Amino acid sequence: MACRAAAVAALLWSIFANSNAEARGPYGSISVGNWKGGAYTHDQTGSFSHCAAGAQYASGVYFVVMIDGNGGWSLGFMHEQWRLRTGEAFPLTLTFDGQQPFNVHGVPIADKLVRVPMPNNSALISQFRRAKAMTVYTQGQLFQFNLDQTGQLLPVLANCVAKIRQSGLASAGDFSVLPTAKPVAAAAAPDAGPAKPDRLFDQTGTGFLVSTNGHLVTNAHVVHGCVGDILGNLSGEAPAKLRLVSSDETNDLALLQVTGSFKDVAKIRDKAIQSGDSVVAIGYPFHGLLTSDFTVTTGIVSSLSGILRFLQISAAVQPGNSGGPLLAASGDVVGVVAAKLNAIKFARATGNIPENINFAIKTGALRDFLDNSVVPYQISDAKAELKTAEIARNARGFTFLISCKAKAKAKEKETAKN
Repeated sequence: MACRAAAVAALLWSIFANSNAEARGPYGSISVGNWKGGAYTHDQTGSFSHCAAGAQYASGVYFVVMIDGNGGWSLGFMHEQWRLRTGEAFPLTLTFDGQQPFNVHGVPIADKLVRVPMPNNSALISQFRRAKAMTVYTQGQLFQFNLDQTGQLLPVLANCVAKIRQSGLASAGDFSVLPTAKPVAAAAAPDAGPAKPDRLFDQTGTGFLVSTNGHLVTNAHVVHGCVGDILGNLSGEAPAKLRLVSSDETNDLALLQVTGSFKDVAKIRDKAIQSGDSVVAIGYPFHGLLTSDFTVTTGIVSSLSGILRFLQISAAVQPGNSGGPLLAASGDVVGVVAAKLNAIKFARATGNIPENINFAIKTGALRDFLDNSVVPYQISDAKAELKTAEIARNARGFTFLISCKAKAKAKEKETAKN
């Protein structure tokens, strides 16, 4: 315990220091929930260095948020099992509320400590300021962080810097007590009520494993607007947290990863599909309303010249099918289920109600996406045809239900694309 306390103190002291000057403190105190810290100075010069607060997480990571005297923000991470070399790049992937991930390079400043600068005008700190959850992926490990209290912590850290700059270390006290704001005349109408919080909806889709390392493919719109954790599970198994690795909105593809190793993965057909070939769509439409298991629908490839990068298929798909595998009679992937034609809009435009006009992303776009993401995948030239029941049984080992909480606008967008 004493060693851990010393390491934590070293993290808070030296995170902003260079090789010639260590930092000392804390002066004053910061206490926001589990976050503890204060102000720190350079040991040799005695000048103010930074304000910082840290918290211990169950994963074994000690997580620190810091701001220097010039208003520059940084994050700090310490883990007892890390063995780092100062000066070497330390890659991390930071994901906030399941949004687009940030690939950053931390700076090791000791064998267990790494610092991640956050420029004040960057998208990184903008996401961090409003996030409720963060995941950090590094060295093959995924760490989860609850950020519910950072909304209260950041103003306290800024208050610490402002007080020290104004009155020096003599003003060090309880920085957690923020200055009382002067009352301002209300600009809103007298009868205006409080702003309504964003309403969250359950958003679901389908994905499938393409690597034994847990990489999954789905549609980008399946995870667009997700707030908090993105979850995924095989049929009949408990949900696990997914990490968003990369996303391609142009081709409506997203790559996720779940921790673990897997034996069953989807194989991508090497030979091009032909018009009239039989296909099977696997997915989780209306999950929880119609069924808790995935559904299996059959059809044919109606056209190879669908909209842009799409195949047109007759297999029926519904909301929740998005991101699921479209399989050939051999059981190999020949597309990614993406959308169905909006029947209401089509009927208004033509006077006719369309039937079974659905779309899947072609494997050419899928393979380009996986190649660009440097993800290994398997291809197949299998010629033997399987029964639909066999195809579905094999797909059970690699087809995931994907779910998250999403804001209303994102939900409307996702529904429109299914």
